[in-house]
Amino acid sequence: MRMQAKILIVEDDTDIVEFLEYNLSKEGYLIEKAYDGIEGLEQAASFDPHLILLDIMMPRMDGIEFCTEIRKNPKFQNTIIVFLTARSESFTQISALDAGGDDFITKPTKPNVLKSKLRAHLRRHTSLQDQETAQELIFGDLKIFPESFSISVGDRVISLAKKEFKLLTLLVSKPGKVFKREEIMNKVWGSEVIVGDRTIDVHIRKLREKIGNDYIKTTKGVGYQFQG
Repeated sequence: MRMQAKILIVEDDTDIVEFLEYNLSKEGYLIEKAYDGIEGLEQAASFDPHLILLDIMMPRMDGIEFCTEIRKNPKFQNTIIVFLTARSESFTQISALDAGGDDFITKPTKPNVLKSKLRAHLRRHTSLQDQETAQELIFGDLKIFPESFSISVGDRVISLAKKEFKLLTLLVSKPGKVFKREEIMNKVWGSEVIVGDRTIDVHIRKLREKIGNDYIKTTKGVGYQFQG
């Protein structure tokens, strides 16, 4: 059985909690909720989340205080804490990160952007890393099987060339990140002699022909990103 990542939402706005729970549950995450920092500490103790999605402005105990307090417990040293807040001042972001936060996302944010960021964070959680490399990676209809170097789209099993598979797994390792062409060349081809920049373009085109055009986006003049 594949372990489900657990996300604790600590947010006092019930509409936002409902919105987040709906979108994240669809991704297969186990969700628990709390509406202030005190309740959040209680829920974290029993739920043991892999990731906490945390507001700042809350009654009883705000997000900065919550983060500072929970980081004192060794049990939560590997728990990923992502602040999701309408406050965007630089001093607020610095306070959030200094308190032990791993990331700071400003509201409002598009659901797909948020989900991509959370997927990227969860891939580096120590208790999920082994199962993530051993089992399939799932992005909608696209499934990637690292152990067998194969993929499927819907009901179709699709064969990829070695470099195509290596390129795809590089992009999905950090959904939403724009990989520069130089980085792609270094990590996929290394010191091998290649024709030039067109080599990357050709491999991207072949991947799109096999998995569809929705997953790999082009940032003109920079590189490519995967959007799951």
